[in-house]
Amino acid sequence: MQLALGIEYLGAAFNGYQLQTHAPSVQQALQAALSQVADQPVTLQAAGRTDSGVHATGQVVSFHTSAQRSLDNWRRGANALCADGLSVNWVEQVDDTFHPRYSAVSRRYMYLFHEADNPSPLLDGFAVRSRRLDDGAMHKAAQRLLGEHDFSSFRGAGCQSRSPYRRMDRITVGRTASLVIIDVQANAFLQHMVRNIAGVLWDIGQGKGDADSLSQLLIARDRTLAGATAPPQGLYLVDVHYPGYPFPKPPLPGLLRALGDLDRFS
Repeated sequence: MQLALGIEYLGAAFNGYQLQTHAPSVQQALQAALSQVADQPVTLQAAGRTDSGVHATGQVVSFHTSAQRSLDNWRRGANALCADGLSVNWVEQVDDTFHPRYSAVSRRYMYLFHEADNPSPLLDGFAVRSRRLDDGAMHKAAQRLLGEHDFSSFRGAGCQSRSPYRRMDRITVGRTASLVIIDVQANAFLQHMVRNIAGVLWDIGQGKGDADSLSQLLIARDRTLAGATAPPQGLYLVDVHYPGYPFPKPPLPGLLRALGDLDRFS
């Protein structure tokens, strides 16, 4: 039997998703909890890795087990045993052909900036503090990324993907209160790709570039021209799409949920 789980976690509580020997990871914490519920070892597969400090509300993982538990007992048991900062939102049984990474056709991320002159103990770990941003200019420039491109200019130095080509299906930049939100969906992402895009759009929002300069950067295929990678705490993995699998809709990042009327981001 194979089970799929929708999980959310606080990036600051872990050194990324992937299992490590020297630091706490989401995979280690969840595998330990599920192994106790199953009373047998559990090995997780995931939709993708997230870096240290990156949050998730829509990460999807799966595992095979011979243990017989109700779906609700899997969820309740895992949550009772999970480390702080990690929660299982839902559990569903899936067929053996399902794979959280290879069955996915798209991923969706959000990147959050909050405009503030002073440090915020409540927000600085969940969004990146910034001076006033021109979200309209950011949105206009971001549209140049739509479609299939070589995204080498936005690729992390340690990326191991065979191809730099990705298909950008949607990218918007909008505002709610003092938050500026980049909402991006693609078939897949290169290492640090969203954070590098966020860094470039951040500069554009401060008047350091425009849509034409972003197009030139994309064409250049040169990461050294793209500037700094945006910090990890502003990034959220919010959804992974699987045709034919009607999984529950994942929650939005807590900051957005707390601010109320955000239908345009749902």
